[in-house]
Amino acid sequence: MTQDDLIKSLDYVNATREKRMHMSNYILQTPELIEPLLQIAFKGKAPVSNKACWILEFVLKKNLNLIVPYIDVFTQNLHTLTLDSSVRPMAKICEIMIQAYYSKKQNNIQSVLIPKHLELMASACFDWLIGEHKVAAQAYSMTSLLLLGRTFDWIHPELKMVLELNYASGSSAYKARARMTLESLNPLK
Repeated sequence: MTQDDLIKSLDYVNATREKRMHMSNYILQTPELIEPLLQIAFKGKAPVSNKACWILEFVLKKNLNLIVPYIDVFTQNLHTLTLDSSVRPMAKICEIMIQAYYSKKQNNIQSVLIPKHLELMASACFDWLIGEHKVAAQAYSMTSLLLLGRTFDWIHPELKMVLELNYASGSSAYKARARMTLESLNPLK
C-alpha cells in the first residue's frame, strides 16, 4: 500500500471508535505501514494528519514496540503539531512511552529512548501545556513531565511554576489534574 493509498483509506476514518479500531487493526496486521502513517501524521495542517494520529495512538496502545524503529522521526517531529486533534493523541503516545520508560518492568522502550528523545518529548509537552490546547493534551503532558522530572532536575521547578501560574484561569478538569500533579511535586513533609 502506498502513502496515497493509505491517505485514501484514512479518508474513511471518522471519530467513531469502530472506524478507528478497524483501521488500527489493519495497521497492526501490516506494520510496514507505520512509517507512511507517521509521515502522514506529521503533514501539519493536512486534514488527514489528525486521523493518522488517532490511528497511531490506537496502534501503539496495543503494540508500543512498533514505534521503536521510528523513534527518531516521532520525537523530532512532535514540535510541528499544532492541531488539537493531532496533539491530543500524540500527547497520549508520549505519556504511554514515558510511562513505559520509567516502568519497573523491563521493556524495549527503556533500551531505545535516549536523553535526546526524552528532551524532545519534554519540550513538546511543555509547549502543549502552556499553549492553547485542550485539557486532555495538557493532562497527558503533566503526567509525562512529572515522570521526566526524575531524569531532568530542571523540569519539576518549571512544571510547578507553570501549573501555579495557570491554575486560576484553568478549567475544572485542568485544575483537578494540576492539583494532583502539584501534590506529587510537593509531598507532605
